[in-house]
Amino acid sequence: MSVFKYHITVLFIITCAGTLMADNDSGPANRDSSSRFTIHFQTTAIDQYHGKFRSPYSGANSLMDTNEQDMSVTATLFMGMRLWRYGAFYCDPELAEGSGLSGARGLAGFTNAEVYRVGKPFTLPYIARAYYQQHIALPGSRDTMLADDVNQVAQPVPDRRLTFSAGKFSLADFFDRNPYANDPRSQFMNWVLMNNGAWDYPANTRGYDYGMVVQLIERRWYVQASGALEPYMANGPILDPNFTKTFGLTFESGCTYNIKGKQGGIALLLYLNQNRGGVYSEAVQMAQQGIPDALNVDNLTAYNGNKKYGIGINWNQKVSEYIALFARLGWNDGQNATWAYTPVDRTITPGVNIDGALWHRKTDNIGLACIVNGISANHIAFLNAGGYDFMIGDGKLTNYAPETIMECYYNWQFHPHLFLAPDFQYVINPAYNADRGPVAVYSLRVHAEF
Repeated sequence: MSVFKYHITVLFIITCAGTLMADNDSGPANRDSSSRFTIHFQTTAIDQYHGKFRSPYSGANSLMDTNEQDMSVTATLFMGMRLWRYGAFYCDPELAEGSGLSGARGLAGFTNAEVYRVGKPFTLPYIARAYYQQHIALPGSRDTMLADDVNQVAQPVPDRRLTFSAGKFSLADFFDRNPYANDPRSQFMNWVLMNNGAWDYPANTRGYDYGMVVQLIERRWYVQASGALEPYMANGPILDPNFTKTFGLTFESGCTYNIKGKQGGIALLLYLNQNRGGVYSEAVQMAQQGIPDALNVDNLTAYNGNKKYGIGINWNQKVSEYIALFARLGWNDGQNATWAYTPVDRTITPGVNIDGALWHRKTDNIGLACIVNGISANHIAFLNAGGYDFMIGDGKLTNYAPETIMECYYNWQFHPHLFLAPDFQYVINPAYNADRGPVAVYSLRVHAEF
């Protein structure tokens, strides 16, 4: 069976299963009342294509300069059970198929956030999340009803509370949330519009991790912090349990506000990681001394105690009934190898969301955004010496320029549970290399949710 037919078959089966589940749902789980259980389902297929582009040379991690097409499919079952007052357990089995254009290599801002560098297109189902969550009421709090949703049992919770979450999850479930650029299944597809590209957030190859998140949630502001594991190898599937030697710490504080009746929000994120990643300047020195494979960041390195730190700002603001602006800013030290997310040391991503109610399609929307990614001087020297991050590396980088990407999409709900979204991304200086590109990437997404 061809890859394309395999993907279509998988998508058809899981969509039918989800439809049957939705049609047979007569319980209280989808009503704004307390329930013991929650169950939801999603499946997303994204087909992407790019044509030939200018490429005088390429390396092991370059985007292919010939016509290329790839399709990805994910399917997730979101299950949860309320254990007792304010306490619940969530478990999400998931299936992901597809390897991405050029094996998800050749771009720092990769164009499909539904694929990962798993090394093979076909995989067995796995557990994406399995975690316990407990809310604790603070003095003076009042219970407010939370509707049934993905990983949320319908139940009353305190509007002023401490929340503890522990187990397996994605840190992006809690941190760096933006209402207009966070979900590649319904919004922008680019990795750097899903999360802040300069935040090298701890995760395995698929973006999940074991850890704990502690949240102080007030009515208009919040503070949260987490500790999580780092992978043994760059973007690797196995997490290192030696938390005293490798770890990822994340802190975020944010608030919501209103300007002339229009809601907005802003958050500040700080992170500190310690892992086995090498130092760019040291790798170049070792290569000059003739040490083999010194420039391959995928190699297992020793516990060296190096720390990577960074900062991010996440902002959104409604400017009218139908239009909202948003942006992320990100920076990290750029000295130590990117270890888990994507090779970006500086980023800015302004964008706009236009609500379909403007043209009488209230469930549709248009998204437009620009991405400008950059890297540090030591990172440039590493790539120019022939170094390879786990996602990029053209063999040299003599003509550095910021990687700039424009993305636009239209999300069309053509059925109560089904969405179709054409998407276009235009990439200038792929992998920071002004000698290659530009590249036009065309995408079509089909998404079902129940």
